[in-house]
Amino acid sequence: MSHAAVVAGGPGLGEEKPVKAAVLKEIGDARLDVRSDAGVVAPGPNDVHVRIRAAGICHSDVSAMNGTLPALAPGVMGHEGAGEVLAVGDGVADLAPGDRVTVTFVPPCGGCRDCLNGQPHLCAVHTIAAFTSPRFEVGAEPVFGFAGCGTFAEELVLPRDGAIKIDADVPFEIAALLGCGVLTGVGAVLNTARVEPGSTAVVIGCGGVGISVIQGLRLAGAAQIVAVDPITAKHADAERFGATRTTTPDGLDELKQELTGGAGFDYAIEVVGRSGTIRAAYDATRRGGSVVIVGAGGPEEKVEFTAQELFINERKILPSFYGSADPRRDIDRMVRLWRAGRLDLEGMISRRLPLTEINDGLAALRDGNSALVRQIVTFD
Repeated sequence: MSHAAVVAGGPGLGEEKPVKAAVLKEIGDARLDVRSDAGVVAPGPNDVHVRIRAAGICHSDVSAMNGTLPALAPGVMGHEGAGEVLAVGDGVADLAPGDRVTVTFVPPCGGCRDCLNGQPHLCAVHTIAAFTSPRFEVGAEPVFGFAGCGTFAEELVLPRDGAIKIDADVPFEIAALLGCGVLTGVGAVLNTARVEPGSTAVVIGCGGVGISVIQGLRLAGAAQIVAVDPITAKHADAERFGATRTTTPDGLDELKQELTGGAGFDYAIEVVGRSGTIRAAYDATRRGGSVVIVGAGGPEEKVEFTAQELFINERKILPSFYGSADPRRDIDRMVRLWRAGRLDLEGMISRRLPLTEINDGLAALRDGNSALVRQIVTFD
């Protein structure tokens, strides 16, 4: 492979050997093209070059492939991962080759209005750059990294702010989970909803993020945690991670009556991103309670409320993007909870597979009957 090309607006490619990467050719494609001729840009000022050692397969990857979430093609997919630093660009003084890092797809710049307002999860500085600066080259063509990352590649280059240093004894697959799913789910409970001990809660959707929400509710001391999913095979896992009751959507009203006397739950957390499930979460919440929307839905998913019911019920509707998390603070918090045995991360890994089998992993996510919690792509 020739590395003579220069990515427009960015540094040139180095002379390193090509790497493997799973590339989305066009939005709407159901399969990724696993290539062996990818190259990464050389790290520029304040950049970090990382060898990826583990990557989680998140439903957001599927949503980006089908156009539900914004993404650019051709692009290397994947946004949840961890690895070790290979090189750093000028201006990076606090990371060095060999350091172990978790990748975050929402790197806070620290200086924009959102960061200064205490909402670093809404920082768009690096996100905007991710849509204008290709970070890979495949077959002499500039290629973007999904969400500014591209963790379905053996190596990547990202801004220093997107690499969160972790202790050397934290396994890569554990560190990978912290980059998206766990931080989103636990963060929605602790940061967005600020769930109070002894409260009642219902979680709609028991995939990887939903399981993280359940773990967050257990950490917060919720007295009743009802897990709702149409796939009954997921119910046992929900209970294993902290749910006190499980049901299919058809049984939610009955449990609402049994556990709350029909008043509704203090918190309803929706982790699907569909209009019907968002409406169900609203209807399951008590007057004055909180409806937390974690699911990443598309623009076609529209939810209807009357002005009267919003006024009368005073249910707080709280969208939660990335668990309202500050990865610089919260990834370390998650590690400490994991070390203390209060956050089960090993148990969330249902399957490990090599990059060459990435399409099997994505197909399992699309399968409406899949009971997998999290799949991890491993790199030799």
